Amino acid sequence: MSISVGDKLPEATLLRMGENGPEQVALSGLTAGKKVVIFGLPGAYTGTCSTAHVPSFVRNKAALDEKGVDAVICVSVNDPFVMKAWGEATGATAAGLHFLGDASAEFTKAIGLDFTAPPAGFYDRSKRYTLLAEDGVVKILNLEESPGVCELSAAETLLDQL
Repeated sequence: MSISVGDKLPEATLLRMGENGPEQVALSGLTAGKKVVIFGLPGAYTGTCSTAHVPSFVRNKAALDEKGVDAVICVSVNDPFVMKAWGEATGATAAGLHFLGDASAEFTKAIGLDFTAPPAGFYDRSKRYTLLAEDGVVKILNLEESPGVCELSAAETLLDQL
């Protein structure tokens, strides 16, 4: 069963690149007492993820800040090395977005938004979604039916809902 509005985000450990290499980050530490946007997508450097989903949040980061969002976090089933490079390559890091790797798909599976598509080489990847959590509780959830589409999960849709 997938996560729904009103549910508390599960405990999960994600990965980011720190000064000395990969660091573990408790999701609860990033969301406690904060208004946080988390957007998940099938993979770093993939088509729609790179040309539509991430750019929508780069374009709208300031508008989200104005709506009281404390952090915007991109989660993908990738390692932290790839996530760091992708965040820099897309301009998302410079825009203030946080890119976290869910290398084992622990978080993605815990929220029930994983899928597998062997023809594309995708195993235990994340469906495309955007959620808003306040103090770790899901207030808005926008889930795409197809991983190749970015409409409901785009930053513009979320801004209209805030």
